[in-house]
Amino acid sequence: QVQVVESGGGSVQAGESLTLSCVASAEGIFSIYTMAWYRQAPGLQRELVANIRSGNMANYADSVRGRFTISRDNAKNAVYLQMNDLKPEDTAVYYCNVDGHDEGVSYYNKWGQGTQVTVSS
Repeated sequence: QVQVVESGGGSVQAGESLTLSCVASAEGIFSIYTMAWYRQAPGLQRELVANIRSGNMANYADSVRGRFTISRDNAKNAVYLQMNDLKPEDTAVYYCNVDGHDEGVSYYNKWGQGTQVTVSS
């Protein structure tokens, strides 16, 4: 089974930067289509922050466009989220989401465990 693990969260001041990392792994052969970052703030629904497809086409939520950059390293099965000029409203648990085919046959859609980002004013 494919597993997804995030890292890189933390507490920062407004205006500072953080980079989140996410790596997908499995014992067997697997492919990755879309890699994405979502976030969920207390009392709110989980929302898409950014995603990047296998052709490196990236999409961003309006609230982060121009401040956040998503990138992927296909050789490492990794996706990154560079977050600049962080604002208190960016405070949330950030989740990595990956989909693709496992062993070339079964579709999968996996979430990481989440990593907390806290931005203070």
